[in-house]
Amino acid sequence: MLKRFEDRREAGIMLAKKLIGFAGRRDVVVLALPRGGVPVAFEVAMALHVPMDVFVVRKLGAPGHEEFALGSIASGGVCVIDDASVRALQVPKTVLDQIITRERQELERRERLYRGNRQQLDVGGKSVIIVDDGLATGLTMRAAVTAIKKLDPREIIVAVPVCAPITCDELQEHVGTWCVCVQSPEPFYAVGVWYKNFEQTSDEEVQSLLARAGASVRGHYV
Repeated sequence: MLKRFEDRREAGIMLAKKLIGFAGRRDVVVLALPRGGVPVAFEVAMALHVPMDVFVVRKLGAPGHEEFALGSIASGGVCVIDDASVRALQVPKTVLDQIITRERQELERRERLYRGNRQQLDVGGKSVIIVDDGLATGLTMRAAVTAIKKLDPREIIVAVPVCAPITCDELQEHVGTWCVCVQSPEPFYAVGVWYKNFEQTSDEEVQSLLARAGASVRGHYV
């Protein structure tokens, strides 16, 4: 039976139950897509007793309709463009380039803010669980997967509390990842519809959860 999550914390707890087979493995890393994916990923990482880090991605919002994605960018210089949407909205290349430049600057700012001097977790040869609070079109996740593949993981698992059915299918069939979700409602509407509390996650909360996750994993492996 489909239900709305109370908040991202409850969603993360429920998602962790779907991933219990990864618990305690030293070859597993959880990567959260900030900001909304971080509270979800924190609960997953804590339940599985595995390291957690952020992997920064940015949606390329259409001019005047920023919630509508023209594509997305991710760490490592990856850029995924939805050509059909760009054509449909007749977005000039110069405008698209300006959007990409602006979002790349924000991406770099967030990486500095969230990670500071700490190096990104090494994912080479590991099972990487990428977590967000939900997937609608999946463009942002596709950018993340494309970028993380360049880091030579053994496998990539996309894990979200809620996902549009067609998006989950596309990720598995065309991007080549294993997609795990708690529920996949139809009709989907939007990610926020499936949360009772969907307030924006702050930068401060992201920093706090990353610090707590780091301390917890260090204690677990001592």
